[in-house]
Amino acid sequence: MGNKVTVLGGGAMGTACAILLSENPEQEVALWTRNPEHAAVMAQSRQNERLLPGVKIPASVAITADVEAAIDGADILVAAVPTAFLREALTDWAPLLTADRPMVSVIKGIENETFLRPSEIISEILGQRGVVALGGPSHAEEISRRLPASVVAASGDLSLAKRVQAMFTTDRFRVYTNVDIIGVEMAAALKNIVAIAAGICDGLGFGDNAKAGLITRGLVEMTRFGTAMGAEASTFSGLAGLGDLVTTCVSPYGRNREVGERLGKGETLEQIQADMKSVAEGVWTTRSVYELSDQRDVDMPIANEVYQVLFEGKSPTAATESLMLRPPKRE
Repeated sequence: MGNKVTVLGGGAMGTACAILLSENPEQEVALWTRNPEHAAVMAQSRQNERLLPGVKIPASVAITADVEAAIDGADILVAAVPTAFLREALTDWAPLLTADRPMVSVIKGIENETFLRPSEIISEILGQRGVVALGGPSHAEEISRRLPASVVAASGDLSLAKRVQAMFTTDRFRVYTNVDIIGVEMAAALKNIVAIAAGICDGLGFGDNAKAGLITRGLVEMTRFGTAMGAEASTFSGLAGLGDLVTTCVSPYGRNREVGERLGKGETLEQIQADMKSVAEGVWTTRSVYELSDQRDVDMPIANEVYQVLFEGKSPTAATESLMLRPPKRE
């Protein structure tokens, strides 16, 4: 196991990963954030005050906006930037990254237009290298406060997945391994769409029955779409699928659920995005999945209705009626 780990991305999840990784005294941890002012404030206050207020970043974590200094000597890298910004960031980092350094992705989305998963974007920009997708129910707000969580590290290279498992495992953070990286990445992206729909249920005041039904049928859609893309169906009943889906749909920390709730209460997407502190990956992912499911002829009624609410001006109430009045069928 390498001695230096660099986390690229100073958002809530990147910060939480740096805190988590620093629990292993054998690991030197660096946290890179793009904005020099943000890096300076975090280094002095030892907090990400905007996204994780009150959570202390250990003094052992080196915080910097100098990507060359952050990457220098790193044995493994953790990518923690939103999907929409990943390609640009990787292009900037590429001259500094040798092919032998593997990367862990904690990114949950599908790129617009290319429909690539984070690991595929990494390989396209940086060349073929070992990539592990870390997914599961893992809100940064809870991880950073050492609340128990379980996730899965997925890679076609099982030995690399086991290496990442050892890097991240603590007495409060349990990591399983999986070789289905397609499924783990697809589940991570797709659950955000269902979370927007769950938030709409909350915003409209539809109650527990409606939300439970939505989560259940949402999991069916996730599995249908994921397997059409080459994933294993069993992955969607595990931590990256059902586990992350439940957390994202019910947690007050869920950014995608928040988007849906505010839509259900009558706000526009533009109003919501204008004052959110963090990116809601599900908004972009919905566009990708809508277009890709149309191309591949995959039935995605919930995702299609979310798309129409987000981008075509359909009211949340009308979208709900469209789902409820679909022709009856077998489960």
